Amino acid sequence: MRVAVPLERKEGEKRVALVPDIINKLIRLGYEVSIESGAGDNSQGTDSAYSAVGANVVKGDVIASADIVLSVQPLTPAQMATLKKGAATISFLSTVTALDSIEAAVKAQATAFSLELVPRISRAQSMDALTSQALCAGYRAVLVGAEMSPRFFPMLMTAAGTVTPAQVLVLGAGVAGLQAIATARRLGAVVSAYDVRPSSADEVKSMGAAFIELELESLEGAGGYAREMTEERAAKQRELLTPYIAKSHVVITTAAVPGRTAPRLMTQAMIDSMEPGTVIVDLAAETGGNVEGSKPGEVIVTSGGVRIWGGKDVPSQLPFHASSLYSRNVVNLLTLMTTPSTDSSPVALNLDFGDEIINASAVTHGGERRDPSAGGAK
Repeated sequence: MRVAVPLERKEGEKRVALVPDIINKLIRLGYEVSIESGAGDNSQGTDSAYSAVGANVVKGDVIASADIVLSVQPLTPAQMATLKKGAATISFLSTVTALDSIEAAVKAQATAFSLELVPRISRAQSMDALTSQALCAGYRAVLVGAEMSPRFFPMLMTAAGTVTPAQVLVLGAGVAGLQAIATARRLGAVVSAYDVRPSSADEVKSMGAAFIELELESLEGAGGYAREMTEERAAKQRELLTPYIAKSHVVITTAAVPGRTAPRLMTQAMIDSMEPGTVIVDLAAETGGNVEGSKPGEVIVTSGGVRIWGGKDVPSQLPFHASSLYSRNVVNLLTLMTTPSTDSSPVALNLDFGDEIINASAVTHGGERRDPSAGGAK
């Protein structure tokens, strides 16, 4: 069976679905691996590096002849249309924003797997690409904040006097938020954080940050995610957070609800309470934004001198390690559904929909859109 990795077509996407270091694992299972020429250039995966580990580097299309296609972004509808019947794809594939690609996969009678839908269970941790990429985003957010801020992050003792440390506030203590906290602390900032899930307090404190406790109900949701909040609660939360935001030099927002618009954490009035020169990094800008006025891929400067950085393709800004982590997630998922080759039989794809992970992450199969909760087609 042939596994193919095409060049990513989305503008700004610098990651690749397979890095050279992991190719050998697929070859040992019995797969033949084809890489479109140039696919790994942005992540330091040269054509020669892929060839050296046994992959076939192909100039031009690698999709039409593939049994399994691995990518970061969803295949476009046009690419889906070239798949052979029964082929499988593994990628990020949002059931909210990638409907055209999903419909094309149905028409192509392909089995399309979405990494967003991998369940958050212990057995699936090594396949959780949302977590690995959120880690990259959280790290990157702090570097952006430090670069844009006119202040030092650490406290410095100099002959001219003491430089006080920057005050960094992280809103949302999921994977991205915790990595942001850890990175800001390593740079010497004084860090505080808030999350609607009180259970995250211990993790925040273990990293040397202060956890902000508000007199509000918990929004602990399934799988470790936060539940969506009512507008009344959101308004009260914003009111209580305003004093903490006003005294911060850098605010990093990371809150997200899978499959939904990002919650609005900061209004214009809250932004106006901040000092000139302060920085806001909105990692949720692509899904509606945690911050009023943020725009993906842009820096907005308010009339009060506050700069708002809207995140866009943030993990892709660290393509080497983001690709490395993503590759492991993808290969671990593919390995789960693979029967390795033996002396008497070739490698085979075993789509066991009785497996919780395979069932939950398969969006299409056999010419139909699947409903994992029903165990099959809609």
